[in-house]
Amino acid sequence: MTKPDISVVVPLFNEQESLPELTAWISKVMDANLFSYEIILVDDGSKDKSWDTIKQLSGSNSNIRGIRFRRNYGKSAALNEGFSIANGTVVITMDADLQDSPDEIPDLYKMIVHDGNDLISGWKKKRHDPLSKTIPTRLFNWATRKMSGIHNLHDFNCGLKAYRSDVVKSIEVYGEMHRYIPVIAKWAGFSKIEEKVVEHRARKYGNTKFGWERFINGFLDLLSITFVSKFGKKPMHLFGLLGTLSFLVGFGIALKLAIDKYFFDIYNMTDRPLFYFGILAMIIGTQLFVAGFLGELIARTSPDKNQYQVSERI
Repeated sequence: MTKPDISVVVPLFNEQESLPELTAWISKVMDANLFSYEIILVDDGSKDKSWDTIKQLSGSNSNIRGIRFRRNYGKSAALNEGFSIANGTVVITMDADLQDSPDEIPDLYKMIVHDGNDLISGWKKKRHDPLSKTIPTRLFNWATRKMSGIHNLHDFNCGLKAYRSDVVKSIEVYGEMHRYIPVIAKWAGFSKIEEKVVEHRARKYGNTKFGWERFINGFLDLLSITFVSKFGKKPMHLFGLLGTLSFLVGFGIALKLAIDKYFFDIYNMTDRPLFYFGILAMIIGTQLFVAGFLGELIARTSPDKNQYQVSERI
C-alpha cells in the first residue's frame, strides 16, 4: 500500500448525522491541496446507525476506512486502535462532531513536515461550550501544565492534533490518557511540541459527551501517568524513600520516648498518644519499603523491562 501523506483518525460515538458532512469536508480539503490521504473512522460502540453510515461512506470513497468496537471502550481506546493502522506520514486526529475544522489540516501538516515538529496541539482559544465545560477544562489544563512541565500548551484536551507518524507508533493510549498525549509523547522523548490556535465551532448535531466523571477520571489518570512515567522502572526510588523517611520519623519518636522513660523517668511510654503515632509511622514505613521492593522485583523481571525508545540506528 502506498504511504499516504495524511491519515485522519476520527473516534466517534453516536455521530451518524455529522459523518457525511465531515468526511466530505475532509476530502474537499485534501483534494484542494493535492494530499494523498486516508480517513480512519473508529466507531466506539455507537448505539445509533453510525456504523451503517461508515459502510456507506467507505463504499463511495476508497480513502475511508472503518473500525467498529463491540462495545463502548472510550476515546483513548479508539485513538489507540486508529493509530495502530494509520499509514500516513502525518497523523491528524479530530472529533466527529464538526466542532473541529478540517480547514486547519494544511497548516497542521506544514508545521509537522516543513517546520520539523513532532506534535502540534490545537488551542481552542475562543470556545463555544457552556461554562460547565469551560471552567473544568481550564482548571484541568492549568494542573496538567504544572505537573507535566509543558508550559507552552493551553489546551491539552483539544481533539485536533497532528503528529509525525513515529510518535503515534511509539506511544500507547488507554483509560482517559488521550487527554495527556502531549505529556506521554514528551516523556517518550518527542520534545518538539508546539501549539496552534484553531477554530472551535458550535456543535451542529447531537449532544456533548462531556461529564463530570470524565473530569475526575482525567485528574486520576494524570496522577497515574506521572507516577508510571517517572517511577515505572524504578519504584524503589519513590516507595523506598517514603518508607525510609516514615520509618525514621517513627523510630525517632520511639527513641525519644524511651530516653525520657528510662533516663529521666518522666512518664510511662504507652500512656502518651505520641507512642502510637511512632509505632504507626514505623509500620507504614516498613510497608512502603516492602511495596517498593516488590515493585522493583516486578519491574526487573517483566518481559518489557528493557524496552526503550530508539530514534535511529546506523
